[in-house]
Amino acid sequence: MGTLLSVQRGYSDKSERKRLFLLLCFSAIASGTSYFAPTRLMAVVLLSVAGATAVVAMCKLVAVELRKKRSRTAQGVVIDFIANDASPSMFATENGVLTTQNLAASAMFKDHGAQTVTALLSSQFANPAAIVFRLQTRASQTGSAREDIVTKDGQMRLSAHKVSAGFLWRLETIQEKPPQKRAASEQLLPMLMVGRSGAVLFMNEAARGLVGTRVKTLDRLFKKLPVVHGALAEVVTAHGSEVMMVAEVPAGAGRHALYLLPGHPGHSADLGWQAFQQLPIPLIKVGPDGVIISYNAMASKLIGPLLTTECHLTNLMEGLGRSINDWLAETMEGRLVQKSEFLRLKRDDREVFVQVTLSLVTEQGKPAMVAVLNDATELKTLEAQFVQSQKMQAIGQLAGGVAHDFNNLLTAISGHCDLLLLRHDQGDPDFSDLVQINQNANRAAALVGQLLAFSRKQTLRPETLNMRDTLADLTHLLNRLVGERVTLTLSHDPVLHPIRADKRQLEQVLMNLVVNARDAMPSGGEIRIATETVDLTEGLTRDRVTVPPGKYVTVQVADEGHGISADKLQKVFEPFFTTKRTGEGTGLGLSTAYGIIKQSGGFIFVDSTVGVGTVFTLYFPIMVQTAIAQKEEVAVPLAVTTKHDDGIVLLVEDEAPVRAFASRALRMRGYTVLEADSAEVALKTLEDETLNIDVFVTDVIMPGMDGPSWVREALKCRPGVPVVFVSGYAEDSFEAAQMAIPNSVFLPKPFSLTDLTNTVHRQMR
Repeated sequence: MGTLLSVQRGYSDKSERKRLFLLLCFSAIASGTSYFAPTRLMAVVLLSVAGATAVVAMCKLVAVELRKKRSRTAQGVVIDFIANDASPSMFATENGVLTTQNLAASAMFKDHGAQTVTALLSSQFANPAAIVFRLQTRASQTGSAREDIVTKDGQMRLSAHKVSAGFLWRLETIQEKPPQKRAASEQLLPMLMVGRSGAVLFMNEAARGLVGTRVKTLDRLFKKLPVVHGALAEVVTAHGSEVMMVAEVPAGAGRHALYLLPGHPGHSADLGWQAFQQLPIPLIKVGPDGVIISYNAMASKLIGPLLTTECHLTNLMEGLGRSINDWLAETMEGRLVQKSEFLRLKRDDREVFVQVTLSLVTEQGKPAMVAVLNDATELKTLEAQFVQSQKMQAIGQLAGGVAHDFNNLLTAISGHCDLLLLRHDQGDPDFSDLVQINQNANRAAALVGQLLAFSRKQTLRPETLNMRDTLADLTHLLNRLVGERVTLTLSHDPVLHPIRADKRQLEQVLMNLVVNARDAMPSGGEIRIATETVDLTEGLTRDRVTVPPGKYVTVQVADEGHGISADKLQKVFEPFFTTKRTGEGTGLGLSTAYGIIKQSGGFIFVDSTVGVGTVFTLYFPIMVQTAIAQKEEVAVPLAVTTKHDDGIVLLVEDEAPVRAFASRALRMRGYTVLEADSAEVALKTLEDETLNIDVFVTDVIMPGMDGPSWVREALKCRPGVPVVFVSGYAEDSFEAAQMAIPNSVFLPKPFSLTDLTNTVHRQMR
């Protein structure tokens, strides 16, 4: 047994020792030795096992030797193949230890003495360890990998190939492509590529020839920074300072290209206009009289077919508040050097704004102007949107304030008119005049309501609506509105979810849209109203508005009228803007509809094609069917139990005409009215503890303490007194304060005599 183990230790490979052990066991059993003293049965079994194992071991030994032989043969073939390769190649183990390299590698890395691939490549690459690790990892996964690396001697390609004994590394030198033939404009015009930080990234041959050297910053080239697109700048050249025109073109990733164009005022220079044809900047040469002398391809593409020679500049574009002829004259006189103007192109297909910079030049002794154009449509559009939002906000604030004051006046007018009507019957000669006053006051109130709707400060009474039922109730009135020459058709989605909106205001919106559609078809036609349930899986963005994802009920009102032009389409929702003739419309219909829809949480869009028709699309979010917690009724003791119309009312109103009307109206119905012109006076009145008050009627917005504030103070000593809030503003402006006050209601101005007395009566029940 000791001999067996000593022989076994002579083999380093574990599998070989195992096979040798089994072979010795087989020999010992076969010769009858007593190493293990087995029985005859055990001897037979062990003999069989040992024999089978020996056969398998011999097969495996043969297979391993064959694989090693094939690997050595394959490696030898590869070594022979790369031996005379012009590119340096070398073999290395998986640990990076070099085993073989060809003649080209020996010549490149002679006398290096490196033992690993990383050490060998350290003479070529700055960080070879990271490069070798990346390539070897990718080659292990995919079989091969390569990477192009920029070195001090040029660009090189290092590749790694997985082989049986490790990796084959190959190094190639990438030849630079021959320079391509440059365009005439690039050869003639100096160009610099400038990065985001202002560093000069590239200069073409013309720029290097102009400057005489390679500059890295703009301050080495221009005497004054920053440079302005289309303006003249003093450039430091190899022959001294020279005034040149600068044209800037965005190049992406924060970079921009600067082209230097000859353009010294008063100096004769050959502009080389043919070289400007391929320049990616719109350029126009204009004579002293404003007539176009020549232009390049980019200018023709921007301006359109109207741009021709012998055409005057005023026929192509129009000023935004300044005469173009005056601008040209001042430029020729040298009084507006480097002055640019924003102009609007006279194009029929779309609205285009351009920023035009004029520079005075002389060509062959004759003065001329070079106009550098820049498409400023996006900039002016954003500016117009900002101005529009500011204007709409200002008008909304003005409308809200004016509506409050008008509502106070209308309340006094219509209220006193109601008092007069109570003392006159229909046979009275003054009765018809009073009716006219009352009707016109109501019309004025409706106009104020439109202003409030536009400013989204209107009081809405939302309720659950089914659009099919709402349109069914409105169809009779709509048919009367459209007349006989116009056909009104309705189509509904079979399944329409309920929405939440103010029915009266929604009907007003639909009536405005239908009336506008009717007026757009003076010769008759068809108006189509269609409802549909839409499920937006992702946000809908259009007209600078994003409709959130979700389910919506849409209402489309389409006509076959003359349509709306593109320049007017973006203004249709502005207040007092109308395409109708004077006297045919106020310009508040669509602005009112816009305000109502937005205040209801919806969206409204318009699409129109001239000569085809217009489509208004309304989006209303569907109402989620959830259980709404009812506000708990708080049991509070009443101050005093009263009979019908015999209670005491504390009336607080700072507007004397409104207070006078409300006081007389309540007294006529049998109420005792205590008046106060401010919240402070009302609280002073309540200091009398013997005084019983049945209801508070108070204005919301007053000088000093407002309505909700003094009411909360008063309810501390007199809990349970009901409250009627009146205001010329919308209820939403103080809804949170009102909800914190129990047993309170809101009565918007202007209100009639009946509205006031009925509201007070309901609060006292």
